[in-house]
Order: sequence, then C-alpha cells, then structure tokens
Amino acid sequence: MELGMIGLGKMGGFMVERLVKGGHRVVGMDRDASAVAKVVSKGAAGADSIEKLIGQLKPPRAIWLMVPAGAPVDQTIDQLTPHLAPGDTIIDGGNSYYRDSLRRAKALAEKKLTFVDCGTSGGVWGLTEGYSMMVGGDADVVKRLLPIFETLAPGPNKGWGRVGPAGAGHFVKMVHNGIEYGIMQAYAEGLDLFRHKTEFGLDLLQITKIWQYGSVIRSWLLDLTVDALSKNPMLEGIGAYVTDSGEGRWTAVEGIELGVPMPTLNGALDVRFRSQDPQPFANKLLAMMRHEFGGHAVHTAGD
Repeated sequence: MELGMIGLGKMGGFMVERLVKGGHRVVGMDRDASAVAKVVSKGAAGADSIEKLIGQLKPPRAIWLMVPAGAPVDQTIDQLTPHLAPGDTIIDGGNSYYRDSLRRAKALAEKKLTFVDCGTSGGVWGLTEGYSMMVGGDADVVKRLLPIFETLAPGPNKGWGRVGPAGAGHFVKMVHNGIEYGIMQAYAEGLDLFRHKTEFGLDLLQITKIWQYGSVIRSWLLDLTVDALSKNPMLEGIGAYVTDSGEGRWTAVEGIELGVPMPTLNGALDVRFRSQDPQPFANKLLAMMRHEFGGHAVHTAGD
C-alpha cells in the first residue's frame, strides 16, 4: 500500500522507515529538506511541496500528518484539500485535541473526504518496538488502511485497534497520556523518598533494577527510568522543570465536565505546573501570611 507522510520529525521519520521496511511505498514531505533526504535514503520517495506529494499518489489517496497539534494541523489540511478528490483520506497521527478532530472530520465529510484520527504512542522506540495506535474513524476506511496500521503496530493483531468513530482515537490517546502523568509521578515520588532516607544509603538504580522482574509495578516506564539512572545516577545537569504537552490539561477538563474524580492525574498535573514556576507567588504569600499572624521567619530570595 502507498501513503503520503507530512511531517518527518524524529517520530514521523521512524514511521516512514518502518513502513518502507514493511514493503509499503511512502512519499515523504517536510519543510526541512534534510528530513526529506533522510527518508529518501531509507527507501521512501520525497516531495518538496504538497502538489508534488499528491501527484505521486494514486487515488484513493491516504495522507498521514505528523505535525504539531493545533493551528499547524488546520493549516496543513487547508493546503491539502484543494488537491484531493472524493474518497481520499487524511490521517492525523499527532496529539490533537479530540474536539478539534470532531470538527475536522465534519468539515472534511462535507467535501466528501474522510478523516481518521490516530492517537500514536511509542516515540523514538517505535521503529524497533512498533507503535501503539488508538484509531478513530469510519470502520470501512480503517479497514482499507489496515495494512498501514498492521505494519506500524508491534504486531498485526496487537497494539492497535479502531476504538470508535472519528474523534475517539484522540480522546483515548488523551486519557492515555493523562494516565502516563500519574504513573510517572508515582515513580518520581517514591524514588525521591528513597533519596531522602539517607540513613539506609539506598541505591536507586539497584532498587529499580530489582523492580524490573517479578514486581507488580514493573513497566516500560520503569525500564526507561533504569536506563536513565544507569547513564546519570544523580541526574546531574537536569533541570527540575517538567513540561506538559496539553493532553493532561484536556483530560483534567474532561473529568470536570463529566464529573469524574481524578485526584491522581490532577495532582500530577499540578506538580508539573509548579515545576514551571521557579518562584511560585503562592508560596511567597504563604510565607508572608505565616509571618503576619505568627511572626514566623521569612526566608529571603536566594536563601
């Protein structure tokens, strides 16, 4: 099967490479000419414009987008649609907000174009391990794209599936990332507690390696933690600043709207927010209030 891929960053490039190895014909396009050259060196075809990409694909065409969520997705779709024909499919494999995917699917349907949202997990490991894909879209369209999903997945019948209509794929991926926040936070807090229990002289790398086998908390995230600690046991040079992609925020909002309590996810999100502010004003207010009502000492900046 053939596919157009727009967005050849690290993950998109690896996906193209896996597809080519699986026997598919892929035409790649990116604003970065070197990214296009790289996938061409792996056996893909290249294009330096949308017109040239579309011109190399036979209808019904399938174009996979791996561009940043938000306006870049809309801009790319707007550039694509004048060159597409009824029956062509646009697949959004990025971390788009599911409500945007619902809107895009409706707008494209009015032009007789189909839309598939594919929540994709696997990162840089996907090339060798395969990608976990949560797919939303019309059942017949997903069936037509079956060879693509089966090649990108860890196996033909595992690690991927159609979870519902358009919008459902990105909704499931959104919650997936929210769960990821909570699991990461639990590991981080537990290991930090070990670090503070100095009287035992605990070895974090040793403990996490023990947990890798037989433990009920073993996981791929734990394996990655072991790998990181093996390279840098004291995390020297790593800033205590944790970004958030937006998916955790969207999941928290959805929980509020549906009345579903999510204290673990929300707590993990709050920690990320706090890490992004080196001088939390709320903490300054707390210190000031304690001083006002009880005369407690206040540390000055830099103490």
